Amino acid sequence: MSLGQGATIFGCSGADLAADEAAFFRDADPFGFILFARNVENPDQLRRLTAALRDAVGRDAPILVDQEGGRVQRLRAPHWAEWLPPLEAVARAGANAARMMWLRARLIAAELRDAGIDGNCAPCLDLATDQTHTFLRNRCYGEAPAIVADLGRATADGHLAGGVLPVMKHLPGHGRATGDTHHDLPTVSADADTLQATDFAPFRALADLPMAMTAHIVFSAYDSAPATCSPQMIRLIREDIGFHGLLMSDDLNMQALSGTLAERAARAIAAGCDIALHCKGDLAEMQQVAAAAGQMGAEAMARAAKALAARHAPEPADLVALRAEHDALLGAAHV
Repeated sequence: MSLGQGATIFGCSGADLAADEAAFFRDADPFGFILFARNVENPDQLRRLTAALRDAVGRDAPILVDQEGGRVQRLRAPHWAEWLPPLEAVARAGANAARMMWLRARLIAAELRDAGIDGNCAPCLDLATDQTHTFLRNRCYGEAPAIVADLGRATADGHLAGGVLPVMKHLPGHGRATGDTHHDLPTVSADADTLQATDFAPFRALADLPMAMTAHIVFSAYDSAPATCSPQMIRLIREDIGFHGLLMSDDLNMQALSGTLAERAARAIAAGCDIALHCKGDLAEMQQVAAAAGQMGAEAMARAAKALAARHAPEPADLVALRAEHDALLGAAHV
């Protein structure tokens, strides 16, 4: 299987792939793509778009989405299921939360694969705290590291069973941030021992997963640069946390990062990210990011190959029965 040489994942502008976008993707050869609500209208349209993206690069490139459930859900009713925010769903399921999260992930994976999407930016392994910003809190799975790790594993396993690559986020932990990285650069001031025992622990427990996404957060116990652009934090992710899979930045357009998009991409790659993520679908910006990110090196290519090797056909499943079990665990007929 050939792999993309570009150290990038890109979005596109609309529901159909434009000719100039297709030409750019042929030349830039990004590792993969990511879709947003602007790209999604109905199942037939989405299948055409995912096929066109892969045709543009001439291979079975991974196509990702953020389908967490709740507010962060790109495929929505009436064509796709609506899912509760994860933290609410976990609370409803109680002691059955791990089984419920596996079922939920397996059902989400089935919807994604049917549309030609084979990667989901989940599980979210950030610890919820009383201070966690509202943009993130109900996307979390819990407040205790062991619980978050267990529910994250169930979520990852459900995705993999459905033929969808999970992308755990946001390494090495976003939960203590009191700001929204879409608009600001948060600083976490907790000491290293506290972080190692709490925020970093769920990621360490799931360090065998194939793909992960960084956090645009400063951890002052380690460095003054956001983790995405910090060689010291990427080294911590690799060595202390033990994640050796394919590491992608969070979206470079987020205002937590400073400088031009080219500078942001270059810093992320230089710090040790394998992939620079650009989500906006702006062609001129993508051209800048592609030039700055360059091509994947040998180690990144090896990690990409290993990640793609974890992508397989969905395991057989009675989806109607799984949905009924999921809903019963939540105590509702339709959630």
